[in-house]
Amino acid sequence: MKKLKIAFVGTGGMGQMAHLSNYAVLGDLCEVTAIVEPRPQLAAMIAARYGIEQVYYDHLSLLENGGFDVIVAPQQYRKHSILIPDILRAGIPVLTEKPLCLTVEAGEELVRLGEERQVLHMVGYHKRSDPAMEYAKACVQEWKQSGEFGQLRYIRISMPPGDWVAGADKPLMTEEPYPDGGWEPESSIFTEQQNLEYDSFVNYYIHQVNAIRFFLGEPYRLTFGDRSGVLLTGESASGVCVALEMAAYHTSIEWHETILIAFDKGYLKIELPAPLARQQAGKVTIMTDNGQSPPAYTIPILPNQSAMRKQAINFLAAIQGTVQPPCTAKEALEDLKIARDYIQLMSAYTSD
Repeated sequence: MKKLKIAFVGTGGMGQMAHLSNYAVLGDLCEVTAIVEPRPQLAAMIAARYGIEQVYYDHLSLLENGGFDVIVAPQQYRKHSILIPDILRAGIPVLTEKPLCLTVEAGEELVRLGEERQVLHMVGYHKRSDPAMEYAKACVQEWKQSGEFGQLRYIRISMPPGDWVAGADKPLMTEEPYPDGGWEPESSIFTEQQNLEYDSFVNYYIHQVNAIRFFLGEPYRLTFGDRSGVLLTGESASGVCVALEMAAYHTSIEWHETILIAFDKGYLKIELPAPLARQQAGKVTIMTDNGQSPPAYTIPILPNQSAMRKQAINFLAAIQGTVQPPCTAKEALEDLKIARDYIQLMSAYTSD
């Protein structure tokens, strides 16, 4: 299998902690050969730490010089619609952070461009790559096919704000100002206040919006959202009820993210670690109850591997064609539509 050459477009805090540090240790699969970082001092520090010879200060210079196979672009999502079209037009497979971008309209253009050029644009919903999520997904598919535990009835995700950093080492940083640059404009269909609420929602809860579809395996629509912003509910195409519990409470030094997937005769419960926890997978608890024998509980032993590390492996494998990408731009677009619908639903309640 070909060893891929990786170029990084963006090496800020998340770029280093969530992405670069994970690709840098996958020496059998890839080599980080170039970075794009507009802050010269920071670029020099990162290149020295990771032994990277090629340093660029803008992505167009990188694309002009070539010499790589893949781009990882851990940019803030409001920059995606500005930078990523150039990468897609160059025909280079790219991974970006979640969400796809800011607005549905810009997302539709990114999807159109990627399909037109037939180039992979994978969106970094890293939770899909957590070993616990992958294990539970396989169980859900098996239960659906066998019918042994009845029908899928309910999916509930709870993620109150908490300590998402979990003691992770700080990234290399300098006193250089954050570079100016283009930002995707806010949606024209929302008021200023609605845009603030929308931006906050896609920043904090788009992972969970996406995870619901991951386990459903089908589209869903929203049916309710309370005015305080704690709860939203929905229904899938086949009638499965779903719920997302948001800021019901806060935790200061813990992370409480759970997913419940309920069937008639059993459930799967997933407890996920903080997003930046180092090489720690989630936990899965499986309960089955056929009504003929006592309920049984199973807790599988999963590898000591973080979702971020496994996401890097999955992205490289998707480029090689050995696995399907966990989430493409086309599917990620559906998350922005849910977010748009949520703000419109909340606005309808306010106007009433």
